[in-house]
Amino acid sequence: MTIDSELLARVQFAFTVSFHIIFPTMSIGLAAFLAIVEGLWLKTKDPLYLQIYRFWLGIFAMSFGVGVVTGIVLSFEFGLGFAKFGQMAGPAIGPMIALEVLTSFFLEAGFLGIMLFGLNRVGPRLHFFATCMVALGTLLSASWILSANSWIQSPDGVSVENGRVVVTDWLRVIVNPSWLYRLPHMLAAAYITGSFLVAGIGAWYLLRGEHLDFGRRTVSLGTAFATVLIACQVFLGDILYGKMLELQPSKMQAAEGFWEKKSESPAPYYWIIVPDQEKQRNRFALGIPYLGSIWLTHSLNGEVDGLSNTPVERQPSMGLVFYGFRVMYGTAILMFGIAVASLWLRYLGRLYTTRWFLGALVAMTPSGIFATLGGWYVAETGRQPWVIWGILRTADAVSPVPANVLLSTLIAFVCIYTLFMAAFLVFTVRFIRRGPKHAPEYAEPTGSLKPALSPAVINIVPAE
Repeated sequence: MTIDSELLARVQFAFTVSFHIIFPTMSIGLAAFLAIVEGLWLKTKDPLYLQIYRFWLGIFAMSFGVGVVTGIVLSFEFGLGFAKFGQMAGPAIGPMIALEVLTSFFLEAGFLGIMLFGLNRVGPRLHFFATCMVALGTLLSASWILSANSWIQSPDGVSVENGRVVVTDWLRVIVNPSWLYRLPHMLAAAYITGSFLVAGIGAWYLLRGEHLDFGRRTVSLGTAFATVLIACQVFLGDILYGKMLELQPSKMQAAEGFWEKKSESPAPYYWIIVPDQEKQRNRFALGIPYLGSIWLTHSLNGEVDGLSNTPVERQPSMGLVFYGFRVMYGTAILMFGIAVASLWLRYLGRLYTTRWFLGALVAMTPSGIFATLGGWYVAETGRQPWVIWGILRTADAVSPVPANVLLSTLIAFVCIYTLFMAAFLVFTVRFIRRGPKHAPEYAEPTGSLKPALSPAVINIVPAE
């Protein structure tokens, strides 16, 4: 493998986007959770819901902040590392990024201050409205970003003239063939991520014998949401898989781990392979008989298409796509098992006292992040060698930047982002160890904006 400008540009973008996607995934899931919890508090007046809201609001704020900062960096990378992509795709991608800023970022920025600092300064219904607007903003942001990303996966509504795309139908650009399937899949992944974060932290408190009411309620809410969402994700993932097989067959052929144009019948489902891209075969493969036919063709003896159906020069790296898919899929199976176990234990009345289950919940706290990263690698590495599917190759999109410059900026990104992650983890762990505090008595709404306009003071809870 030659370490040149193309490889370094790809590694740098893969590193920064992998770091970034962790935080929007968390903030989308937690924003929806906060809106639901505050709505439950308004409906029931149970102060425990307010305590849960106040606790998770702090973690949401930290993840939201890191997500915004690292997202801005990606915009600059498009121009610096992939200038030819920007020149060619700018007429289609640029307006969607601008609309994301106009419709979601300003919505989030406009109401985030009320959400973070207005709990005792504005009326409860106005504060709930602000929380819902922030949650809506995160959803809109995901929608526009997924629309732009889906367009480079399945470009539509454009023609190519003089090396640039010309938009012929904006509706087909925005509602491109894969967007309708990828958006609900990604949103469900974000909400599942939030559910396991909430349930895992609650289980940790129950295992330690601390904040028991808080732990029971968050374990109950987190597992309930996760159970419903995992059931939906099974169908969404299956539908998306079928659509990707239609639009990007080489991606799915690589994810299956088969090289032959048609697999043996019945086909096994491979969990471990050692692919040899040069010789177009697997040096080693370990799978479960029949499962490939059942899972991929929904029949007992169905055959599965392999990567040899795609010309060699258009093939993605099978190893990256295959193992990215297995990380996502394997983690999803574990999540599904946790959801089923939670239903059974809830029926037996032992949801909060079964220690092996609580330990499993703690271990699964970051599982949604791992599954999302695995799925994102399938989407992005499976798109190769195209940066815009069928239109522009990644090798032709890289800027003429010297390799030493890209290497030095990559090292700088690794150092800075390591500090970002360390700071985020230190503050989050300290926040969790300090534990939730009893929510203060809520101020009666006055109907006046005067309290909201007085100098804001962050309500810092002192350490124990």
